[in-house]
Amino acid sequence: MSGLEREALLLSIRVGLVATLVILPPGVALGWLLARREFRLRTIVDALLTLPLVLPPVVTGWILLVLFGTQGVLGAPLARLGLHVAFTWKAAALASAALAFPLLVRTVQVAIASVDARLEEAARTLGASPLRVFWTVTLPLASRGVIAGAVLAFARSIGEFGATISFAGNVPGQTRTLPLAIWSELQVPGAEMAAARLVALSVALAVVALVAAEVIRRRGELLNGSAR
Repeated sequence: MSGLEREALLLSIRVGLVATLVILPPGVALGWLLARREFRLRTIVDALLTLPLVLPPVVTGWILLVLFGTQGVLGAPLARLGLHVAFTWKAAALASAALAFPLLVRTVQVAIASVDARLEEAARTLGASPLRVFWTVTLPLASRGVIAGAVLAFARSIGEFGATISFAGNVPGQTRTLPLAIWSELQVPGAEMAAARLVALSVALAVVALVAAEVIRRRGELLNGSAR
């Protein structure tokens, strides 16, 4: 690989890791809420959670640009503090996080819903607080589903294109992730082999991530089934 191709690969991994780590705590919290609680605004929360999956990614990127641009509602105060988000690698991570968040939440929701609620109730009757029940009973039993969701979120993050190019741009070495690098190579006559190498690398990363997530999920189901 050329230097630019290597930079795109490393940047994609960096963006994917940061995006996954950022959304993991709120994703687990929201997944638990949807799995264990009924509340009045649940329909609205479900709709907002699903929205990034059905909107064109470019629209999501535009919304992020409006919010976090230098003149945006959130971007302007951050800019005054010296923190610029739009058209930086942080924007790529934020765009990836926005698109990966619903996948993580839904996977965590299913994992927590599969945990036998009677075990949680038994822990509460023994005097454990709700927070302790979550950390010592719910999360350990759902941990494989949480890990699988994190892996899926990472895979989605490294494959993000539409929102990234709208919000972060396509700057070599700064915001040009693997999908943007592939798109850039396709615009250059005679660069088909370089694009093919990046495509093969992207497919390999995605396949490894999906297989890992599926293996983790199935092992979690087997363990939960044996525990019951």
